[in-house]
Amino acid sequence: MLEIIFEDSDLLVVNKPAGLLTTPGRFIKDCVISQVKAYRDDARVVHRLDLDTSGLIVMGCTKAGVAGLNRLFRERRITKTYEAIVAGVPKPSEHEITYPLGPDRLHRPRQKVVWRGGKRALTRFEVREQTELGARILVEPVTGVRHQLRCHLALVGHPILGCDLYAPPIMARASKRLMLHATRLAFEHPISGSRLSLYAQPEF
Repeated sequence: MLEIIFEDSDLLVVNKPAGLLTTPGRFIKDCVISQVKAYRDDARVVHRLDLDTSGLIVMGCTKAGVAGLNRLFRERRITKTYEAIVAGVPKPSEHEITYPLGPDRLHRPRQKVVWRGGKRALTRFEVREQTELGARILVEPVTGVRHQLRCHLALVGHPILGCDLYAPPIMARASKRLMLHATRLAFEHPISGSRLSLYAQPEF
């Protein structure tokens, strides 16, 4: 069973390991939701993390819980913070990235900058410390475009280590896993109204 970070009658928050799908794939049935349903059959997925990303996933366990979480995500009232290790040391230490993104039809499933017709994308990050291979940063995706963090950080010259989609080969091989972890979720409980700030420490 996955590590449980928070649980009540309406919500369940678990810590997803890297390498595990959130929902079943075409040929892969083992995933976050299949493992969770063996424990709580009422859990429903309301958002996803990529296969290679680890960290916090919140699920609804009642109709009101699911509807409330969907509303919070739609209204962008859930703050998601990721921890990542990137190549190089970004300067300035605090930064916003605003490139609009859309599918790179010649290199699926990658995203690219699309100035006309692309989706608005906003990423904020700050450097926490310099590491042997680059820098440890905290990243906040204000919007939720596919691959937003990986693509945006690569576009400003600081790809996430271990990223085989956006990092140059030498940086992709610098880590056996994608160095990206959903470390914190902060939101108002959709039923009780209490303020939740949940944390899961990365393994890197």
